[in-house]
Amino acid sequence: MPTKTWRERIVIDPRIHHGVPCIHGTRVPVSILVGSVADGDSTEDLLAAYPQLTAEDIHAALKFAAQHVAGAEQSKAASDTKDS
Repeated sequence: MPTKTWRERIVIDPRIHHGVPCIHGTRVPVSILVGSVADGDSTEDLLAAYPQLTAEDIHAALKFAAQHVAGAEQSKAASDTKDS
């Protein structure tokens, strides 16, 4: 079975948790998972805290966050270049 991409695991829907990016089929926000990892929680810690998740869900949240940070950095760089 092929591994799902983050796009298949992350949902942004105004009817679910006010449009905050969440793991598909849950109300677990991506920001909670990313923040927990930043605070030192392991994948195992998160799986124990959120048994409805899989390790792939946690990795998808991290990939989602990384892509959005990269996009924000590119947008800022383009804006800074245009303003110069």
